[in-house]
Amino acid sequence: MMIQSAKPKKQRKFRFNASLHKRQKFLHVHVSKELQAKLGIAKRSLQIRKGDTVKVMSGKFQGKSGKVSDVNLRTNKIAIESIIRKNAKGKEKPIPIYASKVYLTDLDLSDKIRSEKVNSFKKK
Repeated sequence: MMIQSAKPKKQRKFRFNASLHKRQKFLHVHVSKELQAKLGIAKRSLQIRKGDTVKVMSGKFQGKSGKVSDVNLRTNKIAIESIIRKNAKGKEKPIPIYASKVYLTDLDLSDKIRSEKVNSFKKK
């Protein structure tokens, strides 16, 4: 499923031309140690969703946290409610951040299917 080549050119081509259901795998985010302990899961990363709470690890907004308001599969970026800027007209817009720069601090388990999936990752 994933590309086998080590050539950077082919890696970029694969990621750029990937279909949306494959791009979902690119948006897996590391889970904080506290959340792993709280939920009792052994997984290192989980798929990010709207409603999850994340903390930014690197970049200009390092240390800020907030709820995910949008997940964009085409650009592999997410929007966080607390990270916004004003445009020229004065309207507030979210700043897109790469999903690899954040980690999960809390999950939105309101969806029954997702909560069952997270429960299947519990340590045995």
